[in-house]
Amino acid sequence: MLVPKQRRLSRAITLDLLAQFTRETGLAITIYMPADITLSYAGGLLAAVPGAKAVAEDILKAVANSTTGAALFWGERHKCLFSPPFPLAAESVQEGYQVAPLRSMLERELIVAVVIVRMGMYGIGVFRGEDLLSSKVGTGLVHGRHRQGGSSAHRFERHREKQIEYFFSRVCTHAQENIEPYVRGLDYVVYGGERNTIRSFREHCRFLSMTDSRVLPRLLNVREPRQNALEQSIADVWSSTMISWHEQATC
Repeated sequence: MLVPKQRRLSRAITLDLLAQFTRETGLAITIYMPADITLSYAGGLLAAVPGAKAVAEDILKAVANSTTGAALFWGERHKCLFSPPFPLAAESVQEGYQVAPLRSMLERELIVAVVIVRMGMYGIGVFRGEDLLSSKVGTGLVHGRHRQGGSSAHRFERHREKQIEYFFSRVCTHAQENIEPYVRGLDYVVYGGERNTIRSFREHCRFLSMTDSRVLPRLLNVREPRQNALEQSIADVWSSTMISWHEQATC
């Protein structure tokens, strides 16, 4: 019986693991599935993989949950599925452990902008690979929501809305100052923070709308976007999710 194990792997660890695959000589098959692949089509591809039928449901669930596609390596020594940090470009089915497309993605020094916004705090960074090129972090006054009703609550809410508008305008200005010098070569934008706040901020910030086609769907979970957290966030951006299957030990 095959038992799954899921892990988050850093860029370096993923590359090391792919290097191990290239040294394997046993029978294997590799399937690259981009994010827009249909589950019925992916299921048809899996039907040709010896031994994968037993875990096909798990594989298809992982493919459905991935916003970047998936790479399946299935052989005598290794049985694993990677959800990469960035979108896979093309579908392919090949014999052996064919790591080149995934390795090429991870070896590129992509330019990525990270924009983290929480009410009253923000962090903006531009990275080449995992090296920080430009950044800005800061705070802004935004009061919490008023707990009571009445006319005072309405006045408070209008005042809070003005605070939010001013805060978003400041953050948008800093985003433009840091990202615009790199925008022509920008590969991806990754947002972090609370989802509703990010949605409202993106609606407010006209400059960032020009990068909408390069936004990755995932949302970074950064509670306090201070400088250290911003710099560490790029490791999460570059990480991959790997599910591996191993035979369960029997007595």
